[in-house]
Amino acid sequence: MPFRSLGYGTSSRRPRPPTPAAGRYRRPLAALTLAFTLLLTTALNAVPVGAKENADQLQDQVLTWTADNDVTAYKDAPATAVAGPATLVFENSAATGNTSGMQHTLTFETGDPRYNQDVDVNILADPFDGNGGRWTVDVVLTPGTYRYFCAIPGHGMMAGLLVVTGEDEEEDTTAPTVSASVAGQQNNAGAFVGAATVTLTASDAESGVESIEYSLDGAAFAAYTGPLTVNEPGEHRVDYRATDVAGNTSAVQSVDFTVVAPPDPDTTAPTVTASLSGERDGDGAYVGAATVTISASDADSGVATIEYSLDSQPFTTYTGPFAVNRPGQHTVSYRATDNAGNTSTAESVTFTVVMGGTDPDCAVLDTRPTVWFGTVDTGLPNRTVGTGCTINNLMASERIWLNHNEFMTHVRATTQHLMHLGVINRDERQSLVDSARASNVGKSDEQTGYRSLLSRSGASFNEWEHVGAGGFSRNADGSITSRPVDGLGMLWYPIRQYGDFSLKLQWRDDAPGDGRANSGVFVRFPGVHQHPQESRPEWVAIKYGHEIQILDRTDGDQYKTGSVYGFDQIDLDGAGVTPKGTWNDYEIRVVGQHYSIFRNGELINEHVNDPAAVFTPPRSDDPGGAGRQNTHGYVGLQVHGATDIVSFRNIRVAPLTP
Repeated sequence: MPFRSLGYGTSSRRPRPPTPAAGRYRRPLAALTLAFTLLLTTALNAVPVGAKENADQLQDQVLTWTADNDVTAYKDAPATAVAGPATLVFENSAATGNTSGMQHTLTFETGDPRYNQDVDVNILADPFDGNGGRWTVDVVLTPGTYRYFCAIPGHGMMAGLLVVTGEDEEEDTTAPTVSASVAGQQNNAGAFVGAATVTLTASDAESGVESIEYSLDGAAFAAYTGPLTVNEPGEHRVDYRATDVAGNTSAVQSVDFTVVAPPDPDTTAPTVTASLSGERDGDGAYVGAATVTISASDADSGVATIEYSLDSQPFTTYTGPFAVNRPGQHTVSYRATDNAGNTSTAESVTFTVVMGGTDPDCAVLDTRPTVWFGTVDTGLPNRTVGTGCTINNLMASERIWLNHNEFMTHVRATTQHLMHLGVINRDERQSLVDSARASNVGKSDEQTGYRSLLSRSGASFNEWEHVGAGGFSRNADGSITSRPVDGLGMLWYPIRQYGDFSLKLQWRDDAPGDGRANSGVFVRFPGVHQHPQESRPEWVAIKYGHEIQILDRTDGDQYKTGSVYGFDQIDLDGAGVTPKGTWNDYEIRVVGQHYSIFRNGELINEHVNDPAAVFTPPRSDDPGGAGRQNTHGYVGLQVHGATDIVSFRNIRVAPLTP
């Protein structure tokens, strides 16, 4: 039958709440045997009422709890008792109104320091058990308060307090302790602007607090029922005192403060300006990129936010200077809002960006053998251009283009430039333009062949599985954020494996304080359960797949954002660091054993998965590049620790045909 543990101390075991069976709760197995009854009696565990009465073990003080079909409250329960021996009776039977066969427990709280913890009671009663659902236990109660509750899942509202008093308590001659606090907006002189709120609190360790009283500015004392708001400008004094149940009243104390009238409301919007910087050609166009800096001021309530819109896109929060590097004409609109809610009229600045000089220098060489436009392989050789660049670098099809027409304008201008440089001929230029036109670059995900793995739908999140420590919580906007829990874990997508693919997602560093989050994206790892070489599911991805690092921290781990962890290190200068709290676009392309990592449309790392590569710094059980030669695998997201808070959204994947 179910284990019923009652008694004292910390050695008693608390039963696991019962599991419902089909159509009804599980019945206990059989009646207690005499030997088991004697064993439980010796251990101060619950026994049937009849056995207790026959043994003449009932105490003078009997406290009775009863339960019925309700899962929100016990049917009857005592509120007070006297310190000393007592017999607790718990009955959950047809006689007390339980007609459904539902199980209940009577459990005493032993883990909360606010309540007495010296009695460990945990009775499981079932109308169909061997004693018909009626059980007793002998305990010794001490003065104070006990909290009791039902431990069955879903019955959490069944709870209450048992207040125990001493038999010969000494007379209470000590007055309560009472204190006051004043809250509200204060000016530089310490005066409260508009209003001050006074909160009084009192405590009494003996008979308890009966009442709290206050007097405002010498008026008669009145009963305190809640925080007091004083909004009349001037100097004020609140006198206060408290009285306990035994009639002891504390000495009068006071608190002084000043209230001043709030300033006139702010109805003036901020002043906001924008400036442009960068190299310019003879026509005034910005060569390569234009950097936009926006500033705002407000002499009244102060600036709350600055927003901008690039080329008629929705306004977004301005966090610092940003570069516009797409060739063509651009318009940046900008506005600011103050702390009083006044928003300035949107203003704008228009400028033109042209492609850089004839000898471009790219941070990372795109070494894919052919030119790609999104998921389309043109088949044209990916030749070098100038210093450290290739055609793929200059085509920049991984950038976030406003639309397909904007991308086509860029392709036509770039291929014309490449033809003049002699990198491609006229026929090759036409082939590239035709391939770009056939591609879906700049179009919506629905048009580009990407399948959503994590969208605003809650159903998409339910398809993922978490292994290891930590976890992710889903937000109202469909994004997910790691939980502040210690330990390493991974959320992975077990629905299918991917061969050659492009994985796109957005991530945001939400680490608390001045910290930066450590996380990563796992790709090309095998199934994580019952893996023959690694029993820890979260480590299967670490050891037999590749982690594409997320870490914009200036110190700590040597592998920064964009690194292929353990094999291909990117330092902070090459990571494309953005301010914390900024959403970053991440694309990971895997074709064969060739890995390309793009951040916010810029290539920040290229890696070839060499079988001879060795994990650095060395790990004795790591299989190196040879153990990661997978042609297919799963994708996952890493959680790293309690302070490594990171958010993800808009995860989608598209297969690539080599």
